[in-house]
Amino acid sequence: MLTEKQKFAKIVNLGIEITQVKDLDVLLERILKEARSLVNADAGTIYVKEDDKLKFTYTQNDTLQQRQPGKKLIYSTFTLPINNQTIAGYVANTGEMLNLTDVYKLPSTLPFSFNRKFDDLSGYRTQSMLTFPLKTNRGDTTGVLQLINEKNAKGAAVPFSKKDEPLVMHFANMAAVAIERAQMTRAMILRTIKMAELRDPKETGSHVNRVASYSVAIYEHWAGKRGVHHDVLEKNRDILRMAAMLHDVGKVAISDAILKKPTRLDEAEREIMKQHTVMGARLFSEQYSEFDDASAVVALNHHEKWDGTGYPGHINPFDGKVLPGYENSNGSPRPKKGDEIPVFGRLVALADVYDALSSKRAYKERWEEAQVLEELKVSSGTHFDPEMIETFFACIDSIHNIAERYPDH
Repeated sequence: MLTEKQKFAKIVNLGIEITQVKDLDVLLERILKEARSLVNADAGTIYVKEDDKLKFTYTQNDTLQQRQPGKKLIYSTFTLPINNQTIAGYVANTGEMLNLTDVYKLPSTLPFSFNRKFDDLSGYRTQSMLTFPLKTNRGDTTGVLQLINEKNAKGAAVPFSKKDEPLVMHFANMAAVAIERAQMTRAMILRTIKMAELRDPKETGSHVNRVASYSVAIYEHWAGKRGVHHDVLEKNRDILRMAAMLHDVGKVAISDAILKKPTRLDEAEREIMKQHTVMGARLFSEQYSEFDDASAVVALNHHEKWDGTGYPGHINPFDGKVLPGYENSNGSPRPKKGDEIPVFGRLVALADVYDALSSKRAYKERWEEAQVLEELKVSSGTHFDPEMIETFFACIDSIHNIAERYPDH
């Protein structure tokens, strides 16, 4: 258990750390984790305001997590109206904090009530609840932070301390500013995606969010098994998710006659289409951050194949020249093979193909899930890194959960 002085020092450090997280999804997960650690909360939830509703965005629960070690919690997203009928809705609507001792014993005179549906389905017992509005410096509410069941030294659920309220409120205010900044970054990326979508109808916000989230889920599991340091893992999750969203941004340089062709491309058209990898990487030629570097890597390498039959191969995308020593006899670049393909490229290649096969396209119907998974299995060691395929199947429940959270509209 942290002392008051330790909690204050931690909040100061966290305020600095969360401003360095750029991706919205990664940030929300981090905020919830750190807020829970401040008050030793067993569980928690973040709602993000979208238009006039609250979207249930992230949840964490140590008790339920212990029932399935090594796997992430599976949950469904939903929305709540911003009114006084629910606890989160009340906090968003009024801007007031609520510190509730036992949500099962709320007086009937209160305008809000607790919905026991999740507890009944999961076998969990929600008791104490500390709920804060996430407010920016301008006083705008961006969401709601809800902490559940503070645990004492013996692991029993107890009421949240009144002394912790100002500390959590201060952290919530810093978190709201960070969320607003991350939302702006996400909006800029999605606007770029919409530019590509105007050219290529397959490049939708849902598609790129799925590919990015799949990539992060696979990376987390893969990096965890390899013992990657926590700080490195967290930083890579952040830049990978944003970079993966832009994997096909180079398609803006490909003509409509090819991008919007309703049937399969011929050989000459395929060669032109392949250039989207180089064009995409070239957009990040002026590299000011690790995000620029990662985006160039993903754009260039997400069509390389493990057995060396992919494209565009060993080429410098910024000047278009083949890298010295990697020319084929005809002067073309030799495709990358095995570990020559950067990890981020291997991850996004797998995530992108899974989503493409699982989605309807102008030239094909959506494949059945069993057919998609069989295709991935037989492509292990040829198209895909076998270790990545193994990792993909190890976190398949999370993959399916992501697909449900980002459906095609």
